[in-house]
Amino acid sequence: MTNQPSPRAGTAIVTGASSGIGKVYAERLAARGYDLVLVARREDRLRKIAADLGSRFDVHAEALVADLSQAAGVAAVANRILNDVNVSLVVNNAGFSALKPLTETPDDVIARMIALNITALTTLSKAALVAFKAKGSGTLVNVGSGAGFASYPGIPVYGSTKAYVYLFTQSLQSEVEGSSVRVQLVLPGAVVSEGWDVAGGASLEPLPESIVMTTEDCVDAALSGLDQGERVTAPSLHDASLLAAYELAGTSLLQAVFDSRPAPRYT
Repeated sequence: MTNQPSPRAGTAIVTGASSGIGKVYAERLAARGYDLVLVARREDRLRKIAADLGSRFDVHAEALVADLSQAAGVAAVANRILNDVNVSLVVNNAGFSALKPLTETPDDVIARMIALNITALTTLSKAALVAFKAKGSGTLVNVGSGAGFASYPGIPVYGSTKAYVYLFTQSLQSEVEGSSVRVQLVLPGAVVSEGWDVAGGASLEPLPESIVMTTEDCVDAALSGLDQGERVTAPSLHDASLLAAYELAGTSLLQAVFDSRPAPRYT
């Protein structure tokens, strides 16, 4: 346990930090003066990234090796969030996809995806809010996906897990309303990432360059949205009114389905 607060920006915990969005988040946060706890399964790569960031940005960068699809790994990270007073920012980025119909997706892959994309994110979000509420400040960033807006062929489990992240994180924002604790939801579209290969993208036709954002642009936009006080940041969404309309439609539909009377079309 770390008992004395750091005079720096604080410590940022970034999950899925060994590649892709998580790795760029780690670099950008180091440049902002955050000490880092980098979480991922790949120990050698994680330690190299930590050493590189520590030397380049004069911050303390630590590798916390954990498999967040397993309860023990989640518990290790949750304990660090709860017991380190210097932790001021948690980025829940870890996740993966499988580009296959449900009937062709192995059961163990389904279980791991739900455990990582939903269970780990939920547990670490709870730990962050408990810790941040106790000290009166802190920021939680949950990385969802544009795939959570509507069903999309070929990603039945992944898209559904990201729909969960969308609704869950917005609920957390209601919980911290009026406090100094911040919760940001980041919704990337298609982003250059090793996750594409993990999901089976190497065997698929590559996506058009016109719709694939670089990882750096995605994270820079997400951090800009955080700086601007956005609750929801969709880095590649040019028409923000679409998001506002989507949220308004969801709220209206939620209210409309609560009625004691059957709709006339059913009578």
